[in-house]
Amino acid sequence: MNKILYAVARCLLVATTMLSVSCKDFLIEEPVNSTYSEAFWKSSRDLSSALAGNYALVRSVISSGNGGGPRYFMYGDAVARYYFTLQYTGDGLEGIQTGDYTFQYNVESFGDWRGYYKAVTMSNIILNRVPKIDNALLTDLANPEKFKNEIMGEAYFLRALVYFMMVRNWGDVPIVTEEYEDPISAPELARSPKAEVMALIEADCKKALELLDWNYTSLGDAKVTANKGSVEALLAHLYLWRATTTDVTTDQPNMQDVLAAETAIDAITTNGMYSQTDTANYYSTFIGKSREGIFEIAINDDVREGSNAHIGNMFLRTSHIQYYGTNSRAYVNLDYFSDHFYKFDKVWNWYWNATIGQWEWREGDVKVVDDKDVRLRKNFTDMATDRPTCIKYSNVSYRNTAQNQDAYLSNNIIIFRLSDMLLLKAEIALYKGNTLAAINIINSFRTRNGADPTAMLPTTLSKDEVLYEYALERGKEMYLEGHLMYDLIRTRQYANFVSWLSESRFRQEGFYWPVSPDLFRNNNKLTQTTYWRGKV
Repeated sequence: MNKILYAVARCLLVATTMLSVSCKDFLIEEPVNSTYSEAFWKSSRDLSSALAGNYALVRSVISSGNGGGPRYFMYGDAVARYYFTLQYTGDGLEGIQTGDYTFQYNVESFGDWRGYYKAVTMSNIILNRVPKIDNALLTDLANPEKFKNEIMGEAYFLRALVYFMMVRNWGDVPIVTEEYEDPISAPELARSPKAEVMALIEADCKKALELLDWNYTSLGDAKVTANKGSVEALLAHLYLWRATTTDVTTDQPNMQDVLAAETAIDAITTNGMYSQTDTANYYSTFIGKSREGIFEIAINDDVREGSNAHIGNMFLRTSHIQYYGTNSRAYVNLDYFSDHFYKFDKVWNWYWNATIGQWEWREGDVKVVDDKDVRLRKNFTDMATDRPTCIKYSNVSYRNTAQNQDAYLSNNIIIFRLSDMLLLKAEIALYKGNTLAAINIINSFRTRNGADPTAMLPTTLSKDEVLYEYALERGKEMYLEGHLMYDLIRTRQYANFVSWLSESRFRQEGFYWPVSPDLFRNNNKLTQTTYWRGKV
């Protein structure tokens, strides 16, 4: 991934300096002299370094959070609690699993969007300055215009991705698309309606599609920088989110957006450059850069880009990191296994016969855990205990190899991958009323992963029954990838999985996060998220 690895020290200096010239206090807090930034935009190396800074800022915000809990996974998986439990260690992180986001450290950390706006600001700087660069300065390039287009296309994608993450977490957020020359005199910005934010995301994606190719200029950039596939995947998720959350007073999705999502996914699947990873090489998908990957955040310690604050670190124990304890910060809930990985066994037992009103001894179907499914066998250990662990991300290396100390994970953060897109097709089929198509997609995933034949869905199921099974299948396939809570909101399956999210709270958009009180200090136009007014 040449753009990100290229001149790391230079990249970080550029990122720090560039951010100092953009936006108001609630976005960026440290305006400094902009002399260096004005002298910077003179070569292709400068542009590559600026873009690398943009990627670095996106990675930083995804990985940050209270108590070592990376926010991308806390928002997308942990808040549901159904999938895993966070143990108490004194920082109150586990409080987010009850739906009470008001604990001080949590609201100050996860309610703070400044890191997102630092990434937005870098995109804005790139989009403002790159078109103004004289091609004559880029003498080392055979096609300067194409190079500039790629830089801008990736910046549009990154801005769209960051706004998409924010709109799913807060709904209405300020829209900033300008590079302010003087941050002190920049206007205070109010929150823009979520519909406008999603319109900006869509517009940025369409601009990115015009500027990017499917193929990568450098093989090292594959998967960890944006291409057309990355943009189409973001659009697919955007359209489904917009179709189902623009108006939460209804459970009927906007079919225009549903069909637009289908078109975006079709563009990916018909291109032919992606394929699902063979289950025999299951872990390669989550190390990264597999044929299945569409867009990923680079986490590779071979080039000193590993992470010791990865979501995987929260689950691993002594058996994977020598100096860790036997109890991990997070563990998988036992109900998750019995609900998701099921099969039916024939067992002789007493069964109640409601027709005749008495018990009878006979052979009947009993639901038990399906231990054949690859995703169960590969992703989890310690299942005989009351605190199983997830090893989906366990590619560990020690920087101190002599003593097996200073462990870092080298598992990319998978933002979009092909299996995600293929499963979304089942959701789209259900919205279109094609229950059989959805059943076939779900069954194809179970067959591919070696599930027991009794786990296959019969064709007689109702739409609501298939929606529940779809949520289970997403819960197996996309476990700990930052999607599950959003899946439950879109499909309205939250009632079956998230005990704290009542229908009343959902209709009040109580799944959004509050804004940290720190952000109100110098912005009189900012307002608290509606559900949390008077609570934070």
